[in-house]
Amino acid sequence: MEKEKERQEITLIGRIFSLEALLILMGLFSLLSGIIQMQRTQIFWGAVAIGVSLLLLFARKKGRVKK
Repeated sequence: MEKEKERQEITLIGRIFSLEALLILMGLFSLLSGIIQMQRTQIFWGAVAIGVSLLLLFARKKGRVKK
């Protein structure tokens, strides 16, 4: 039972990291395409996506408890 719980936690962590990476990639793509096409809304949403993902990354690192 303990092994099953550990496996579920690992898959959850994998999903979180993949979603985080996807958010950063989407933000970079939106930011770069907005710069190329000179569209302010794409630049704005790209910067917001990157900023939020970095904020979540730092918040999660700060919340870790050292054992």
